[in-house]
Amino acid sequence: MTAFVRTPEQLNETHEKLTIIQGNVVDYAVVENVIKNQDAVLSVLGVSKPLKKDPVVVEGIRNIIKAMEKENVKRFIYLSLLGVGGGSDADFMTKNIISRIVGNEIADHEEKESLINSSLLSFTIVRPPKLNNGLKKGLCRSGEAIKATSILPTMSRADVAYFLLKQLSTKTFLRKTVRIMY
Repeated sequence: MTAFVRTPEQLNETHEKLTIIQGNVVDYAVVENVIKNQDAVLSVLGVSKPLKKDPVVVEGIRNIIKAMEKENVKRFIYLSLLGVGGGSDADFMTKNIISRIVGNEIADHEEKESLINSSLLSFTIVRPPKLNNGLKKGLCRSGEAIKATSILPTMSRADVAYFLLKQLSTKTFLRKTVRIMY
């Protein structure tokens, strides 16, 4: 298992089977080299400045997709955001509050999701609510059109990570976008 990170000292995990590689997703050669010989890619790219547009992460997804297609690595799990894709069926929170607060991040995610949807990859796009540092419960609702049950839904990073990892061994949401919530 390989973790490709911008700032290794912020990764507080160690494991005998974990290799940590520092790099930047805009450096295509490094991205391609890291993707070589992998079975799947799980992207949880974060923006460098919250609430601002960040073309670096969009370019990073473009590089990841290009490298995966070149190296014939098909499985891609992408962490997006609940407010993305807020069409006419979006719930009140998505339409009226979340999109106003994180509109720039939503726009970036929409662009990245468009790139992913246009790819040849076996992707799953996962849209969780606001993340918190709570403990893992191991249970959540998931589906393409589930609605929030609270005004400000949140979910623990641990449960989101658990769900993302489960997607590596299931085809339930293959080439689909799924919302997850408690």
